[in-house]
Amino acid sequence: MHPILKPALRRGWRDLNTVQFGVAPAHAVVLGPVDTATGTFLTLLDGTRGVALLRDEGRRMGLPDGHVDALLHRLTRAGLLDDATGGGPAFDLLRKRQGVLDRLRPDLAALTVLSPEPAAGARKLAARRSMRIQVRGTGRVGTVIASVLSAAGVGHVDVRDGGCVEPWDVAPGGLPVESVGERRDTAAYRAVRKAAPDRPPRPDRRSGPPPSQAQPQSPSESQALPPAEEPALSLVIIAPRDGLSAHTPDPHAAEELITSGTPHLYAGVVEATGVVGPLVLPGGTACASCLSLDRTDRDPTWPRLLAQWRSGRQLQVPACDLALATAVAGLTAAHALAFLDGELPSSTGARWEASAPGLDWHARPVWAHPDCSCGAGGRSKGEQTSEGGEQHDTMTG
Repeated sequence: MHPILKPALRRGWRDLNTVQFGVAPAHAVVLGPVDTATGTFLTLLDGTRGVALLRDEGRRMGLPDGHVDALLHRLTRAGLLDDATGGGPAFDLLRKRQGVLDRLRPDLAALTVLSPEPAAGARKLAARRSMRIQVRGTGRVGTVIASVLSAAGVGHVDVRDGGCVEPWDVAPGGLPVESVGERRDTAAYRAVRKAAPDRPPRPDRRSGPPPSQAQPQSPSESQALPPAEEPALSLVIIAPRDGLSAHTPDPHAAEELITSGTPHLYAGVVEATGVVGPLVLPGGTACASCLSLDRTDRDPTWPRLLAQWRSGRQLQVPACDLALATAVAGLTAAHALAFLDGELPSSTGARWEASAPGLDWHARPVWAHPDCSCGAGGRSKGEQTSEGGEQHDTMTG
């Protein structure tokens, strides 16, 4: 291990004996009192020295025996210490791809802030490369989500949709204007690949051509591969171009996800309201059917209204404010990445909504319905909450 104070946390001395790491209260830590010798020693924690060499440096500075180890332990416990050489074999491969790693350095820095253990951020970033996400919908919301996830290091991002790109599908970070008229899935696939910092290793097709001769696969071609050759789906994001299908999702459309136990997250814009969530963990949290049953319980006329809204062909271009769609895409990608990195975002069993022009984001719980066949109805409401808080620690120098 080569200890390094997490560079992403800005450091400042509150007084001669107290140092603060971090600006925002959510992740800031204050350490003190810190004596002069210990404060000087902190400058040596730059990732260039192993623990044995740091002990030698401490003795040369006159620090008592055991002080360096105790200090490293306290800094680790406070979530302030990283390992400049950690991350495991998968991250070692990234280190060899300097250009790729440079693209991902801001994401790595953020993960070090969010991950208290040394090298945990590096391991999470490397793990993203082997994950597979599917985004259903390639409009102003869906394609931006897919591109952001790809740019953030998720190695396999599939996109699904039908039809051809319309002028109103174009969005910054999503489908470019030159894609108008092309197949939506093909154009979105190209946008995702363009955003990726690296192309992950292709599946091992022993009966096919060697990797050096392999051509880029289109979404339809990749779906035709045997399942064993593709990573399992870690998450499906349902971001339909029809905002009604995001606000009031069709339970039948997600039946295979419930049956297979695949986590899925809803997102979209209906009229002037953005929606993110719920994140459905099949059998654990409320699903689209739970949402439908609950709404019908509260409003018996809801199925009649929904049938009218869903019937016939949409003749008008749906309202989808570009700024609101971009905000929804960003928040959805952030929740998806949190889930992929091992956390439960606040959209788990809940739905975030914001309506223009105020754009005041608020969460609405989505409870599992006792009559739903998804199996989540047996869980208590308290089991669908997440926790968060600030970190505090005190160190004696």
